[in-house]
Amino acid sequence: MKHLLNKIFTFFNSIQSQIAFYPTVLAALGFSFAFFMMYLEERGISKYLLETVPVLVVDNGNTALTLLSSFITGLISMMVFSFSMVMVLLNQASSNYSPRLLPGLISDKNHQIILGIYLFTILYCIFILFSIQPTGDKYQIPGFSVLLGILFTVICICAFIYFIHNISQKIQINNILENIFRLSEKRLKYILESEDREAVEFPDTSDWHEYHTEQTGYFQNIALQNILDICEKKNIQLHILPVKGIFVLRGIPVFKSKEELDKNTIDAILSEFNFSRGELIEDNYALAFKQITEIIVKAMSPGINDPGTALNGIDYLTELFALRMQKRDQSVIISEDKSLIKLSTINFETLLFNVLASIRTYSKHDIILVQKLAVMFMYLKRQKASFSCYYDVIDQEAATLLSDAKNIISNKRDCEVIKGLAEKLGLNPETFEKE
Repeated sequence: MKHLLNKIFTFFNSIQSQIAFYPTVLAALGFSFAFFMMYLEERGISKYLLETVPVLVVDNGNTALTLLSSFITGLISMMVFSFSMVMVLLNQASSNYSPRLLPGLISDKNHQIILGIYLFTILYCIFILFSIQPTGDKYQIPGFSVLLGILFTVICICAFIYFIHNISQKIQINNILENIFRLSEKRLKYILESEDREAVEFPDTSDWHEYHTEQTGYFQNIALQNILDICEKKNIQLHILPVKGIFVLRGIPVFKSKEELDKNTIDAILSEFNFSRGELIEDNYALAFKQITEIIVKAMSPGINDPGTALNGIDYLTELFALRMQKRDQSVIISEDKSLIKLSTINFETLLFNVLASIRTYSKHDIILVQKLAVMFMYLKRQKASFSCYYDVIDQEAATLLSDAKNIISNKRDCEVIKGLAEKLGLNPETFEKE
């Protein structure tokens, strides 16, 4: 049962990020609601309301036909315009910032729901239109259903106004960075809250049995509770090898076990691994570092040349790194005082190097960005860290950055600034003197 629930959750998690998910659901609801209203009309709801509250019923067939026809035409035009605006947003984000932003923008529920409201109303109006008999008895006219069509159209107009406002906000780089940061911050805080604050020892796994998967894709998530139940039931320990977000190739080992496992147990464990062809920050906080880094690199490229965006991106990276320093490099899941599962996570040194290596390539010639990165290092050295070795990693990256900047910057005043930054960071300023 748990395995089935995991599969259902994985399927739902994969399709809800698609741009057509909520529009499809709401379109189906509009189709169903139209037939439900036809059923109520046959039961005489419009006749009853016409006798009791006539103001709520449209009792003229030609008027009803004209209204619904106009609604359908106008809403289709509105929907086409809205889809066009979404495509413009995606194209601009891909060209100016990073293609990796597209999954997050596409999965925006507000845009999906608004498009779904359009489809709901269009389908509802179309099928109510079929039920109108303009030359028949006035009680055969679905007057109350037409009134609902008017109300739904008004809701669509309000949704369109909100859509224009929302998309004008979403396209701004500050809001894109803020959204990336908030999602990653939420994920990191969740991990920190669920992490055991005490250091947990785990046996050496170098000589354990390795098992691989025949699937390929990005390692998106894993059903830890289900695997923990298997470990407790079989009395085994596991080491999950791939780092979340990495692309797993067929035949590559994905977990190790101290004991040799039977085929049924192997299949049961592998079925709890979730692979996908895309990545979401909600599942992998490290993706936020990659996305913000790509935005900074794109902003500093000659074609864009937007150092202001790069400075904003460094501010968000600073906050995320400060939060990441509170997390240990090793994650161990324990049960009944016994460590059962070891998870491989990207360590702080690798994460910091991957981010700074890309930024250094495009920013080492810009003394303003070098200063900003130096301020980031100073701030991080004052933060609480899970391990003291994190501070050594920060010093190493700071020295590398200032060394690269010294080698490429020739202006004497800028070189003096680099020496001053080295002194503030606790590094030997003489090392960064221009030869």
